[in-house]
Amino acid sequence: MADLLDDKAIDERLGALEGWRREGDEIVTDRKLADFAAAMAFVNAVAGAAEAANHHPDILVHGWNQVRLSVTNHSAGGLTQADFDLAATIDALPTH
Repeated sequence: MADLLDDKAIDERLGALEGWRREGDEIVTDRKLADFAAAMAFVNAVAGAAEAANHHPDILVHGWNQVRLSVTNHSAGGLTQADFDLAATIDALPTH
C-alpha cells in the first residue's frame, strides 16, 4: 500500500501544480475547454493517462465544456505521491 502524505507534504506538492486544490482527501481541478468536443477529447486523454498509470480519477463533465477531475488514492485512504504524479501528467496533456 502507498504511504499517505501528511498535510505539509500535500501543501508542498500542491504548490507545484497549477489549478489544483485540496478538498478533504482529494485534489481537484476544474477545466473549461473550448467546446463539448474539446472537453471529450480531454477526458479521453485523461483516461489514457490514468490507464497507463493504473490510477483513476473521478471525472465529471458538466455544462457543455467543463470537466472536473478529483484524484485520491482510494485503497490507501487519502493522498499519496501517485495522486500528485497523475495530476502532473494530466497538467501536461493538451487541452485543445
